[in-house]
Amino acid sequence: MKQKLILIISVVIGLLAAVLTRTYLNAKDNEILKWKAEFDKKNVKIAVIGVKKDLPSGTVLAMDDIGSINVIEKSVKGHIVKVEDHLALIGRKTIRPLQADAPVFWSDIEGGDPTSRGLAGDIKQRMRAISVNVSGSASVSGMVKPNDHVDVLGTFSFPSKTLQGELELVTLTILQDVLVLATGKETAKTQLIADSRAGASYSTITLEVTPREAEMLVFSEQIKGRISLALRNPDDVYFEKVLPRVNFEMIQTEIESLNTFRQQQLLRKRAE
Repeated sequence: MKQKLILIISVVIGLLAAVLTRTYLNAKDNEILKWKAEFDKKNVKIAVIGVKKDLPSGTVLAMDDIGSINVIEKSVKGHIVKVEDHLALIGRKTIRPLQADAPVFWSDIEGGDPTSRGLAGDIKQRMRAISVNVSGSASVSGMVKPNDHVDVLGTFSFPSKTLQGELELVTLTILQDVLVLATGKETAKTQLIADSRAGASYSTITLEVTPREAEMLVFSEQIKGRISLALRNPDDVYFEKVLPRVNFEMIQTEIESLNTFRQQQLLRKRAE
């Protein structure tokens, strides 16, 4: 009788333990499900366009280059290309290298979002658009186009450091690797819509710069400086750390060494 009682108690304890374990596990499952629901609510995934392989800058997109990928919506705030807009990408050119399985933004595409209005929507966060006056020769004979990258040079009349009361001409590089947003009133979007091979003439260039850079450009024009642009390869991100102020004295002293260096570079390229 005693053994039967012990057996019954053991079975009851075992059942109670099983019930308690099951209750605990159910509570944990509910906790995990609640956490997952909250996570999914905060991290909603959406289907967007991504590239299937690494693409260099200047690639004309074809249907085989793009596909649908799922990304967290809040991680791609901005002009993301939605799946339903994929046909608007075909035949469009990339303006920067794209990595495989990365989402495509309209800012990666020449001409940007065809549904966006005005230039303001194309300006990146924390950047500004500002226009400067340039002549034909100062804009590489008018061949600078929207989405090109340029260096901005200025020529000014500064007080001479050697002759008191005299002025001397000085040329210096103000900014390097600056994105051109517009030439005259032509942006990448209007250029795309017009499909014009011969760009219209212009006397102003609109650049994308930081607020501090905008101040420098405005001041440069106020002191009657002459702005010139040097066109860059879009894939060239090299930054010259030390650039001198060029005046007549420097040209006299440096011209020989500059030409010698150029000849050495040319000879080396021919030998390669």
